Amino acid sequence: MEPVEINAGEWYLRALRCDERVDDSPALRVHGLTDPVQYVKTCTAEWGADTRYTWAVCEPSTGEMLGEVSVHPGERSAVVETWHRPGQEAAVSTSRDAVIRFCESGLGLSISDAN
Repeated sequence: MEPVEINAGEWYLRALRCDERVDDSPALRVHGLTDPVQYVKTCTAEWGADTRYTWAVCEPSTGEMLGEVSVHPGERSAVVETWHRPGQEAAVSTSRDAVIRFCESGLGLSISDAN
């Protein structure tokens, strides 16, 4: 599947990026990733293989990454995981709910939490 963008009200969800236009590296480093470029490549490949779907939770006016929501799909169910930058719990929680609605209604998956 190709990455799907989601409007979560105040927040914008998109595929992770590390390129000349959008660079999520600073947020990914805050999360503890030492090679953000490789992580983004892995996330892109996982979308294509339908093994994990990842969204950067972003502030819509700046595109700054505030956290991540990821879904590990199975045959009929999926597990959702999240992380957030300090102080961004509400943004990621709202975005998580939007991703769950997308997965349940758009993909027909039942969701459980990993975290």
